[in-house]
Amino acid sequence: MVGESSSDFAPILYMLGFGLVASIPALIISKLISPRKRYNPVKFLPMECGQVPSGEGRTHFMMQYYAYILMFVVFDVMAIFLYIWAVSLFSIPKTATLPMMGFLGIMFAAMGYALYLSGRKGIW
Repeated sequence: MVGESSSDFAPILYMLGFGLVASIPALIISKLISPRKRYNPVKFLPMECGQVPSGEGRTHFMMQYYAYILMFVVFDVMAIFLYIWAVSLFSIPKTATLPMMGFLGIMFAAMGYALYLSGRKGIW
């Protein structure tokens, strides 16, 4: 970080400024023009296809693919960071790969635990 000037961070500051300039008025305007919410007890009733449900639920919610959904989320986040790391791999020092290896270790440990849980039928 030695030798970096404030002009190196100018694009990041411009992006932050644009985000604030664009989002704050959007939030204020949406709050001003949105309809006022009044309490209606019918809106908070459970419904099934627009009808009031009768009796108990008929099916059990299947959780057999829950571990695979967790693995998808892990790989999705991992792919974002791996892409950024791979693009800048040749321009960063080799010592900067150690934190990425730690990150990958944590992500693969989480994936291994999810695979372990997917084999245990008793928790579903």
